[in-house]
Amino acid sequence: MATLTVFKFSTPEGAEQTLSKLEDLQKRQLITILDAAIVTWPADKKKPRTRQLYNLASAGALTGAFWGMLFGLIFLMPFMGALIGAAAGAISGSFADVGIDDNFIKEVREKVVPGTSALFLMSANAVVDRIRSELGALDAELIASNLSAEQEAKLREIFSEE
Repeated sequence: MATLTVFKFSTPEGAEQTLSKLEDLQKRQLITILDAAIVTWPADKKKPRTRQLYNLASAGALTGAFWGMLFGLIFLMPFMGALIGAAAGAISGSFADVGIDDNFIKEVREKVVPGTSALFLMSANAVVDRIRSELGALDAELIASNLSAEQEAKLREIFSEE
């Protein structure tokens, strides 16, 4: 079962630092990184920069469409307002079907603000206690949406490359 996890950092560099640590943990087989994306929001910018970290051909990798729609829903909706409200409602409904609900979106939107960064991680096989102790020294706040096997399958059906 995959887990979509969002780590929020109090600096624009925090997500990059944590990714490096997670890649080390993956080499030690404490987590499997299926896909990931970073949001960096410098304090002097009106909107964040986003980028997908992996363009994997594995079954676990999601397309840029997934990350683009998720980030649009979280970060662009406040700027677009009613202009794309109906379309966003339809997209939001699709995400809710796979375990990413309005509360998740609202929480990320409220916490990832100018001067912060976030790491969006699709992972599996995490040894949670070891990861928690390894990442404990980092200045990270964890926002997580655990996906059921059914939700994961639905997510892959909608967004994975075939």
